[in-house]
Amino acid sequence: MNTKAMIQIGIALIFLAIAAFIYPNVTATIPEKLVEFGPVVQAIAEIKNILPMSPLMGGLVLAGGILLVVVGVKNSS
Repeated sequence: MNTKAMIQIGIALIFLAIAAFIYPNVTATIPEKLVEFGPVVQAIAEIKNILPMSPLMGGLVLAGGILLVVVGVKNSS
């Protein structure tokens, strides 16, 4: 893997981990079909699901990002 690409991926992972720490819960809106009357008429409800992000996963992503940046900088010298 190219060292510049490793550094860029590492920086992206660091920002992703920071976002996971700032926003620990992600809200996903999923449309669900309730009733279907023939091919044209449908009743659809939007259901909001809250997906919790684990701080452990954020820490692992942060550590991986830092590791990629450090390895990329060492290999570039």
